[in-house]
Amino acid sequence: MYLATTGRTDAPPRTSGAGRRVPGTVLALGAVSLVTDVSSEMVTAVLPLYLVLSLGLSPLQFGFLDGMFNGATAFVRLLGGRLADHGGRHKRVAGAGYLLSALSRLGLLLAGGATAGIAAALAADRLGKGIRTAPRDALISLSGPPETLGRSFGVHRAMDTTGALLGPLAAFAVLRATTDAYDAVFVVSFCAGLLGVLLLAVYVPPASGVLPCAPVTPRPRTALRDPAFRRVLYATALLGAATIGDAFLYLLLQRGLDLPTALFPLVPLGPAAGYLLLAVPVGRIADRTGRRLPFLLGHAALLGAYALLLAPLAWPTAVAVLVLLGIFYAATDGVLMALAGPLLPARGRAGGLAVLQTGQALARLLGAAGFGAAWTLWGQRPALWVAGLALAGALVAAWRVLPAPAPALEAS
Repeated sequence: MYLATTGRTDAPPRTSGAGRRVPGTVLALGAVSLVTDVSSEMVTAVLPLYLVLSLGLSPLQFGFLDGMFNGATAFVRLLGGRLADHGGRHKRVAGAGYLLSALSRLGLLLAGGATAGIAAALAADRLGKGIRTAPRDALISLSGPPETLGRSFGVHRAMDTTGALLGPLAAFAVLRATTDAYDAVFVVSFCAGLLGVLLLAVYVPPASGVLPCAPVTPRPRTALRDPAFRRVLYATALLGAATIGDAFLYLLLQRGLDLPTALFPLVPLGPAAGYLLLAVPVGRIADRTGRRLPFLLGHAALLGAYALLLAPLAWPTAVAVLVLLGIFYAATDGVLMALAGPLLPARGRAGGLAVLQTGQALARLLGAAGFGAAWTLWGQRPALWVAGLALAGALVAAWRVLPAPAPALEAS
């Protein structure tokens, strides 16, 4: 037997005293994510520069590849969530995903600049991320009471973003020290990825609240039977389809500022710093006021970034764009998981979160490919106008679709 939280509120009643400390599982998973993000962001930081400026891909081709690799994680998330819920194997499935991503760095090293080899390695990396994400977030969601999930996800995302902040710096340092030797970046990234797998194996305990002796095989449609969860899924998909992707924003900044290519890997540091500073405070605010409003305001910040990119670019404008992007992630990434998690039963939580993440990934695939096509056909300014109008419309629709928070109840 188990108890599932299926209430229709995104701001659970607050308790006095219980659950105020961040669980050790969250801290351990945060350390794993920190190290893993150093590994992955070393590659991500140089990827747009390498593919577009070195290999000469068009914006349409880059948008298709970027969206395709992110979309490839979508269906694997469903598999990862299903396997994790079967017998409470959250840690094992997450570990397999982390290991696959680490090994993908060897693929990049062995590809030797061949486009097909690079594509295969990147696909393996995204598949590993798809496998591990839902089980990892389920471990976080099951580690503490629902009323503290915003804080728990905020702490985890802050640690995760610390790795995202250090990754580009590490890539920049390695390229500077080796005179633009991408192979050296891949070797260091591989070593960091293996360290993350080791930390997971040693310090992360199995999921609590799920009995491995009573395995179940949850179906994705089980989560879809819940009306509140469906509304969260619909709103997330609408907003995801109007999200053009970070890489495009960075390319727009690089072109608008005529930024030297050697400095391009440092561009993601701005959003990562903002995310790092804001993830925990926003998570606490979401626990107290409800998660719906911060989630929507985060997308409003992204809309502001689109608007600034339509203006003549200068360094203050570029800094503002990066700050708004950091606010967007701080108010949406972990907050979305905290919003959806309590709507799902404990034994089907990884599978349900996988359904949500899959819907978001597929929507962003459409958004990235659509923006790349619009940029190629019409130019970057008309494409940005279309993206901004689409996001504004999605925000209005999401405001109506997302379940409204119930009035907070006083603790007895």
